Amino acid sequence: MTEISKTSMKRSKPSYFMAILGVALVLFILGMLGWITINASKLENYFKGSVQVHAFIREGSQQKEIDSLRSYITQLPYARKVEYVTKDMAKAKFIGDGNEDWNKVLDYNPLPASVDFYLDPAFVNKDSLNNIVADIQKNFIVSEVKYPDAVVSNLNNVVRKIEISLLVLSAVLSLIAIILIDNTIKLAMFSNRFLIKTMQMVGATRWFISKPFDRKAILNGLLSAILAIGAIGLIIYTVETWWLPEIKVLRDNYLLGLLFLLLIMIGIGITYISTHRSVTKYLKMKLDDLY
Repeated sequence: MTEISKTSMKRSKPSYFMAILGVALVLFILGMLGWITINASKLENYFKGSVQVHAFIREGSQQKEIDSLRSYITQLPYARKVEYVTKDMAKAKFIGDGNEDWNKVLDYNPLPASVDFYLDPAFVNKDSLNNIVADIQKNFIVSEVKYPDAVVSNLNNVVRKIEISLLVLSAVLSLIAIILIDNTIKLAMFSNRFLIKTMQMVGATRWFISKPFDRKAILNGLLSAILAIGAIGLIIYTVETWWLPEIKVLRDNYLLGLLFLLLIMIGIGITYISTHRSVTKYLKMKLDDLY
């Protein structure tokens, strides 16, 4: 029986080869979608993290009051990179943005001092910002709190649409991947149906018959995942090195590692389950039904 099994494995190499390539291609598509999703999430956090809030300070406020306000904002969970901007710094920034100096028209600086800070991405939404504005305006030296309202609204709308689109696409592709991998394995096992039945007829147990095929399925699934991961890694390297070097700052090695681990689990899991089901199916079939 062992000789029969070895002989069959040799004969089955072409079909296993195509099965490995087929599974690797499906895993590659899933992996690329995962990589795009990771980058989209990182890009979302980048844009949300660039939203800046300005707490404008009333004229005549004491420095100790300003320092107290800055210290208070620094300790808040939603505030990042808190900075006190004096009137002179505000003027320099205004002129640096390409605006004309008003010295010929005004003999004073109309721009107020402010405490500026960037928001934590988790708080960039309308409800959170309303609470933040209300909280900071409780301080009597704050005359007004401003943030780019239109940018926040548009950003949240775009992000919501992208998240829904990626979720639907991921669900559809995952379903297609499972079906394709299952059918690919079934085709690969079809050529071994007579061997499976022959081994059963000479008295081999189901465990004895399934064992070499299950082991082969695990190895094939692992190899498919490795091929897919290698191709994805090559694409990522090419994009980050030659096509779009700026995207390299979005790379999250931890999430990429989890994605590759997930691909290995999917490759091994679905390949093993499909192979075992096929073996069980042929064991239950009558000999005449195999033709």
